[in-house]
Amino acid sequence: MSTEQTALVRKSRGRPKQFDRGTALSKALNLFWRHGYEATSLADLVEATGAKAPTLYAEFGNKEGLFRAAVEHYLKNFYEKSSCLLSRTDLSVEDTVGRYLRAIVELFTDCDTPSGCFMISASSGMSSSSADIAEMLRARHLSQERTLFEYFEKKKESGDLTAVTDSALLAKYLACTIQGFSVQARDGASSAELNRLIDVVMNLWPELTKATVVSKAAH
Repeated sequence: MSTEQTALVRKSRGRPKQFDRGTALSKALNLFWRHGYEATSLADLVEATGAKAPTLYAEFGNKEGLFRAAVEHYLKNFYEKSSCLLSRTDLSVEDTVGRYLRAIVELFTDCDTPSGCFMISASSGMSSSSADIAEMLRARHLSQERTLFEYFEKKKESGDLTAVTDSALLAKYLACTIQGFSVQARDGASSAELNRLIDVVMNLWPELTKATVVSKAAH
């Protein structure tokens, strides 16, 4: 090795590693997803991200700040891949819902990430001391149901769903179904198994939309 090469090696060894926010968020997200918010310590996050504690504090403020950033990272990089299907205009409502559910199942069973829904998993076992975080997760989770409700309302306006369809009930039914998929995935259900359940949902779809009409008439 030449004198110049030796000098370069010594210089690089003394240079601090550059902090990569995106990489750190991905690693922190994985940890929160796997173990939950409260069970994940700052020491765990330091080890997982490879960043020093002062660096994480400077970037995110504290553990809660890092978690909130991880939630946004999840929504942007994972959840939006399925929710963008609801903005397509070239698919029928039935086809859109089917693809939406399958995209979510793909996420819940992806071998590269922990199983199930991140926000459901992260909120498990929270104490009263984490009330703010729990409320934030609840609001974020309910936004999925609200997004589905708004989608169905637009489809009623365009005539793709009958005017008497109960958008709120339909959205809640799908939200509950998705929560069930998350639990099943965490318990080890495969993508194939969950997709068979989606087949059942889609076979029932015409009756599900009719059921909303019956429920309104019954009241």
